[in-house]
Amino acid sequence: MNRAFSPFVKSMLLALLAVSATATAVEETKPAHTPAAAVKVDAAKGSTLYSDGDAARGLPACVSCHGAAGNSTIVANPKLAGQHEGYLYKQLVDFTTPERNQAVMSTYAKMLSDADKKNIAAYLAAQVAKPGTAKNKDTIDLGKKIYRGGIAGKQIAACASCHGATGNGIPVQYPRIAGQHQDYTIAQLTQFRSTKADARKNSAPMHTIASRMSDDEIAAVADYIAGLK
Repeated sequence: MNRAFSPFVKSMLLALLAVSATATAVEETKPAHTPAAAVKVDAAKGSTLYSDGDAARGLPACVSCHGAAGNSTIVANPKLAGQHEGYLYKQLVDFTTPERNQAVMSTYAKMLSDADKKNIAAYLAAQVAKPGTAKNKDTIDLGKKIYRGGIAGKQIAACASCHGATGNGIPVQYPRIAGQHQDYTIAQLTQFRSTKADARKNSAPMHTIASRMSDDEIAAVADYIAGLK
């Protein structure tokens, strides 16, 4: 049934409609939310920090331990040239936590800003890695077997399943390991295997695998990895 509204009611309805229309117009003219711009990674700054350090902040040059362009000649220190950018950044972050505690690198990583870490990672990822060589012909077959096929009886997965047939890895999750120093690879697998307080704990899969490997198996696969290209 239609009914007539009194002049007062009509005026109230018109006023409410006007307020609603105004609110809608204001809402539609509000600027869209703009997220904060991501900080641009600067490989050039990473290069300077890697090669020269930063005396004002007491930061040493990475090159003194990891070699020119990330091609370390010190077998205890890893080659970093050509390593995946995301993986390098993750490790620098991990060095600031109990998950990867190493006296020199933990101290250094804690001195770096987040931008520093990203810049250094970008610089190193763009460098060309120099190849390494396998040195022990007596263990090359064992190393190859473990790397390519694992050890079924010990439930050890093939290294190639994560690091690739040629050791180039998968960005972020799994590092490039082709040509890496034997001594360094042995040290890291031993650290992953360890249950000590200072053991390397930043990869559950690697802890599981390494904990099932003997010293001889670790040495054999490390030597094989050094010769991958």
